[in-house]
Amino acid sequence: MFGGFESAEVDTGATRIFIRTAGSGPALLLLHGFPETHLMWRDVAPKLVDRFSVVCADLRGYGKSSCPPSDPDHAPYAKRAMAADLAALMTKLGFARFMVAGHDRGGRVAYRLALDHPDRVEKLAVLDIVPTADVWDRADARLALGYWPWSLLAQAEPLPETIMTAAADAIVDNALAGWGSSPAAFPAEVRQAYAEVFRDPAHAHAICEEYRAAATLDRENDHADRIAGRRIGCPMLALWSGHGALAEWYAGEGGLLALWREWADDVSGGPMPGGHFFPEEAPAETAARLGDFFLPATGRRPG
Repeated sequence: MFGGFESAEVDTGATRIFIRTAGSGPALLLLHGFPETHLMWRDVAPKLVDRFSVVCADLRGYGKSSCPPSDPDHAPYAKRAMAADLAALMTKLGFARFMVAGHDRGGRVAYRLALDHPDRVEKLAVLDIVPTADVWDRADARLALGYWPWSLLAQAEPLPETIMTAAADAIVDNALAGWGSSPAAFPAEVRQAYAEVFRDPAHAHAICEEYRAAATLDRENDHADRIAGRRIGCPMLALWSGHGALAEWYAGEGGLLALWREWADDVSGGPMPGGHFFPEEAPAETAARLGDFFLPATGRRPG
């Protein structure tokens, strides 16, 4: 996996972020979701390095990145803090401006980057998500039962941490099998890498803090942006599972594009083959959609 990529740990000042990098051209930052790490991009990133300087990062508290201490209000694991990590990371790598794609939790960090650092993000892609405030404002039994990490991992410590470290394999297997994706998309070594993170108490606590922040500060920050009229100004691509829950749940509100157009000025996108983890199921199709969106039509190279 990741043949030809270089790996590094970058000190951003607030934490250390693990990355893999390769390629040349405009900078493209790829962010993973739950229960994944940067390894989710293993078959997508190599297809983009001929056109982009690709950076695959582990989010704060995930994968091989460090787990800084949290606070009672969970602010160190709010998407605002995680977005600041990545803005600092890209500065350290020499990219004044960059493009970003995020799946699942990484998508939430990615759109927060575009909101909080609009001068840095040239284009944004979010994969199989709607904004955090919209998720909570429309939450019902389908969310509680179908995407159980939202409610379970946001519970007060130490209950979710205890469950996560004791049942890491079961949590990973349930998520990978339960959200519409083919089990064949996840080799045994990848499943093991994902579960290994959960077995570590520091990472388990960090991940639960991230979910606690999503239920509180992230939601509040989204509401504050909406009240203030802050919007995503850069071009935005929204992709989602063609037969997944999101396509069904929000159909009555015009679908995902309608929801994102309440937040952004220039939104395109559509459904993808596969379930929630379509980047791992359909890497060629995912790389093609991302490459076509991020490649500047005018030939002007961001960064």
